Amino acid sequence: MNIKIDVPDGISNDWRIESFNVPKNDISQVFSLMKTGRGVPPGDYKRLKRNGTLVMSNAPDEIRDFIRFVYRAKGNVLVNGLGLGVLLKALLNKKEVISVTVIEKSKDVINLVADTYLKDKRVTIINADAFEYKPAKDAYFDAVWHDIWDYITADNLPEMKKLTRKYGRKASYQESWCRAQCELAEKRSKNNRFRW
Repeated sequence: MNIKIDVPDGISNDWRIESFNVPKNDISQVFSLMKTGRGVPPGDYKRLKRNGTLVMSNAPDEIRDFIRFVYRAKGNVLVNGLGLGVLLKALLNKKEVISVTVIEKSKDVINLVADTYLKDKRVTIINADAFEYKPAKDAYFDAVWHDIWDYITADNLPEMKKLTRKYGRKASYQESWCRAQCELAEKRSKNNRFRW
């Protein structure tokens, strides 16, 4: 699946959005796929970097990570983490989505990305930390997505669990980016501790 986004390239302090192309026959992508199971097929994409570190892109692997959530999402949706807005665009393509509230900690990311999506009246973007943001007492979300982490690691699980608890009574459905992979990494780590 491919989701084209209209976010312009740009720089805001430590953050950068840039277009990139993966040419046909890029052997590094073949090796990446073999080594990690994740890679980028040939094509044109956008990526978001912080201090030169890749945070996200609109490559198929990123989209695959949230496609089940998009399929189930409807009504009022809350998203923790704006990124490039790839998930946001997918949600806005659904008539069943009434509103999307996005919580984004980085004002620089908002500066780079928000204008592309605020044209849609269903979108509200709030500059706040996902852990500190307090929704209205009567707020209720049909779906909540948590995606504030740069890496797939078991170290993210405590924060994922904390956010899931935070919205436990305020949401019908929740998911976190790559949670299953993080849980698998934790399980593998625990299993390796007991080997002699």
